[in-house]
Amino acid sequence: MAQRPDPRDAQMDADSLWREEIYTDRKVGTIRALLPVRADGQTDPTRKPQYIGEAQLMTSMGPLPVSFEIEAQSLAEAVKNYAVTAKDAIERTVRELQDLRRQAASSIVIPQGGALGGGLPPGGLPGGGKIQLP
Repeated sequence: MAQRPDPRDAQMDADSLWREEIYTDRKVGTIRALLPVRADGQTDPTRKPQYIGEAQLMTSMGPLPVSFEIEAQSLAEAVKNYAVTAKDAIERTVRELQDLRRQAASSIVIPQGGALGGGLPPGGLPGGGKIQLP
């Protein structure tokens, strides 16, 4: 298992710096452009930019943010690929929500002992019923 970096040793990696730019049409969504830079702030031509799309899925509980990586070499290509990639990401998110809902509906909760530390006695509850459990 990978170890998390110690928060007391907050040393940034100078070879893995990115400049973030945000683009939106204020109608459909947002694209975050992560542009690789060197420690001096100049663009790093040895690494390719990354484009992250963001959209919102309206649910009965309110808006659910959906983020997805857009395969593109430029901002123009990311804008062009946004719709198809967003559609796939939203469909995947809806399927995952349906699976979670199905799992929650079919789960059976069996208490592990109750509030006083004990469960049912062997054979069920004592009393006057005619049904006896072995």
